Amino acid sequence: MSEAKSNQAPITIKKYANRRLYNTATSSYVTLEHLAQMVKEGTDFVVYDAKSGEDITRSVLTQIIVEEEAKGGQNLLPIGFLRQLIGFYGDQLGGLVPRYLEHSMQAFQHNEEQMRQYLQQALDGIFPFNPLEELGKQNMAFMENALKVFSSFYPGGAPVPGMTMPGAANTLVTPPSAETESVKDQLARLQRQVDELAKK
Repeated sequence: MSEAKSNQAPITIKKYANRRLYNTATSSYVTLEHLAQMVKEGTDFVVYDAKSGEDITRSVLTQIIVEEEAKGGQNLLPIGFLRQLIGFYGDQLGGLVPRYLEHSMQAFQHNEEQMRQYLQQALDGIFPFNPLEELGKQNMAFMENALKVFSSFYPGGAPVPGMTMPGAANTLVTPPSAETESVKDQLARLQRQVDELAKK
C-alpha cells in the first residue's frame, strides 16, 4: 500500500441523504470501491455529511472494511480479534486501544517491504523451482533424447540397422545383434522417461 500523499490537502467527499458520495475534486459521484482504491493509492480524503457538515470519515472507512470483509475473498480481521475489540468498548483501557492499534499498523507498514522479502524467501524455500518450468525442462530432455534416437530416420542421420533409407533400394539389411540391442535399450529408456512423466 502506498504512503499517504501528505503534501496534498485531503480531498473532500460529500455524502448526501440518498447515500451517494460526491468527490468535489473530480466533480463526480463515486462509490465505496472508489474510496477503497483511493486509500490503497495513498490518496487522503475526508467525508462530510452534505447536510449537517459532520465529519463522517470514520464511519465511511468502517463501512468499506465491512464490505471488504463481506466479500469473502480475504478476511483480515480474525473473529477473536473482533471479539476482543468489542470487549474494550466502555472499558477504561479502551482509550488506549486506538493509539496502540495505530502504532502497530504504522510499524507493520514501515517494515512492509522487508516482510514481503521474507515471505518471498520463505516461499522460495518451500518451492525451490517453478513446477511448470521443471516439467518443461523434463519434456525438453525427453525430446532431445528422442531426436537422438530417431534422427537416423532422416537423410544425413546415421542409418538405423535394419531400416531402408528414403530413396535407397528397398533392400532390408539385417543388423548385427549388438546394434539391435543398443536400439532396444535406447527405446526402453525413452519409454521409462515417458512413464515417469505420466506419473508426475
